[in-house]
This record gives sequence, structure tokens and C-alpha cells, in this order.
Amino acid sequence: QKMGGCSSQSCHHCFFEYETERMIVVKSKVVGSVFRLIQFLILFYVIGYVCVVQKSYQETDSVVSSVTTKVKGTGFTNTSDLGARVWDVADYNIPPQGESSFFVLTNMIVTPNQTQSTCPELPNQSTICMSDSDCLEGSNDVRGNGIQTGLCMNYSETVKTCEVLSWCPLEIDINLPEHALLVAAEDFTVLIKNSVTYPKFNFHKRNILPDVNSSYLKQCEFNRKTDPDCPIFRLKDMVSEAEEDFQTMAIRGGVLGIMIDWNCDLDWPEHYCGPKYSFRRLDNKIPENNVAPGYNFRFAKYYKTTDGRETRTLIKAYGIRFDVIVFGTAGKFNMVPTIVNVGAALTFLSLVSSLSFSVNAVCNWFLLTCTKRRDYYSKHKFTYLDNIDDNAGEPLGETTYGTR
Repeated sequence: QKMGGCSSQSCHHCFFEYETERMIVVKSKVVGSVFRLIQFLILFYVIGYVCVVQKSYQETDSVVSSVTTKVKGTGFTNTSDLGARVWDVADYNIPPQGESSFFVLTNMIVTPNQTQSTCPELPNQSTICMSDSDCLEGSNDVRGNGIQTGLCMNYSETVKTCEVLSWCPLEIDINLPEHALLVAAEDFTVLIKNSVTYPKFNFHKRNILPDVNSSYLKQCEFNRKTDPDCPIFRLKDMVSEAEEDFQTMAIRGGVLGIMIDWNCDLDWPEHYCGPKYSFRRLDNKIPENNVAPGYNFRFAKYYKTTDGRETRTLIKAYGIRFDVIVFGTAGKFNMVPTIVNVGAALTFLSLVSSLSFSVNAVCNWFLLTCTKRRDYYSKHKFTYLDNIDDNAGEPLGETTYGTR
């Protein structure tokens, strides 16, 4: 008896066999629900995700941006090095103009009255000496402060170091104030002017909205709930939104990112396209990797004495650098990407042969394995025909049923 396949004695008959599909309609709520659920998931992916979420019907363009900033505020300090003085924007905003960034000085180490002369080098393993023979005249250590003269001089009562030609007295930068010098910096404000363009759509806009006038700018201050459109930001508020403490960060400095998001759907009216602000600390503050923390640099102010001798005040400045980072993508309906993506979706759906095979394979497995009437379904699923009469439609050979 043949059971839907070739016996070992008649394997050559398999070469002349042809298989064709047979449609069987099974009324089963469980199997039908599984089949429809898989179809629904496929349609949901194509329509819901590709078309709605990804907006495949839109043409997109990346933002082109320009940023300018203007810091305002005054502070007062009274130190032994600088005495009592008032600080304005020309003192603490260094440099006055930056490329999408600005720096606010909050702490410093001051070395006043430096002149071009000779003095003992700061002590370390390479500069400590016992006699002049330990010092090489003309030697220049890139980590040192000057050029050695070849003399061994008293740095203190117990330590001798090689003498150098440099700006003397040398800076000692280990005595950083425990508290930020310019405490009032947390109340300083910055005006951020940001213009964006989407060239492909000829779209231009500023973060200063069209209905804003000069009188409003003189009194507004950004607040996410009460005044989210004001382009003037208080420094402490930005640092707080980045989950940092301003006075702690001001001691050694750091880098704060001002993120401006210009993601826009230009199928909607223009007033729906606006900036979204967020703030994040960008430099490393991990306690386990705390080498060279914060942000600092040096600059000097130069003077001439009455006798024409050049002198300078060296300042190691600590502070917060604010980087304005603008990003965004705009989308607008266009027939070309719509046709392309709809065609791609139809192509995906047209893979009915392979897709349907996968879906039907799951449902057939469930039908022939997990249902109570699986033997009955298996009997009617596969039929082996030896021959058939086209006129009568009656089988001429033996017909048997079995699973294959």
C-alpha cells in the first residue's frame, strides 16, 4: 500500500509525480484567530510603523544653524591678590565671542608681577639638584617652566633646584580656593540667538519668535513652565536642569551642553516648529577616573612699568564652558518618497508566496499538532491520486490518504 510517497521498489515513479495545493477550509476559532493575528501584525508594521511612525511619505532635510550669545551680569570679589573689585562681562567672559560656545570664569589662581628674569625651578624629580653639575645649561624641559641656566639654587631652606630663565616668580597652581571666587556667576544670564534653515524646503526661523519685542527681552527669563519661549537663560537654572550643583561645578570648572532640538513636521503650520531646549554636562566627572577634572586654561594681562620694563599678571582661569549644540531634521510630504515607500510596502506585501507559506506553516503545524481533531484534519489534508478520468471525474486507480 502506498502512504503518500514512493516505496523502495518504485522510487523511479517519483520522478513523474507532481504536487499541487489543495484548499481546505477549517472552521476553528483558535486556528482562525492565530492566522488573523499574524496578518494583523504584518499590516500593523507596514501601515502603523513604516507609514505613520517613520513618516515614509515625507522628504527630509537636516538643519543648518548659526548661534550667537551675549552674557550679562556683574559680581564683586575681595582677595589678597586682586583686592576689592567689581567684575563685569569684559572680565569673566573669555573670549568675548566664541563659535557656538561661551566661557564664564568662576575661579582662578593669580600670579601677579611676573617679569622676565631667573628664579629656582619648582621642585620635582628632574629639577632637584645638589650642585651646579646636576643642572644642564640650556636644557628645556617641556613640562618645566623655563630654560635652565646651569646653576643650582636654593628653592627653600631644605631643597635646591636648578635655576631657570622664565617669567618669575613662577606660578604655584596647587592652592586652588576651596570655594568659587565668583559666587555671583550663578545669577548671570545669557541671551542665545539661534537661526536655523532647512535649505531644501526654503524654511527659515529663529528661536526669537516673531511676536517678541525688545521690551519683552529686557524682562523675560527662560522657565520651562511659565516662559518656555524666552531665549534668555540663567546660568544656575541650566546647570540645575543638568542635575548639577553650580557652586560645586564652579570650583574646578566643567563643560555644559545646551541642546537645541529643531525636529519639525513641515506638513503642519509653521508655528508648530519651534526649539526644544535641554541641558547636559559633557565633561567627565566619574569619581573612579578623576584625573585632571574640570576645565581651565591660562591667560595673562601685560603691563609696562615706568622704567619701560615689561611685567604681567598670570591667571589660571577655572570656569564653565557652555557649548550650544543645535540639531534637527525636518520632513514634508513629497510624492516621490511616497511612491517609493508605498511601492516598497506593496512589494513586501506581495511576497505572499513566501510570507503566506510562513504563516500557513505556523497555522498548519498548530492545526495538525495541537488540536483535538488533528488525525481527522491530517486525513483530509493530503491525498495521493494515481490517475483520474477527466470526463467522469472518478478515480481510476487506488486512492489512499495519509500524512506526508
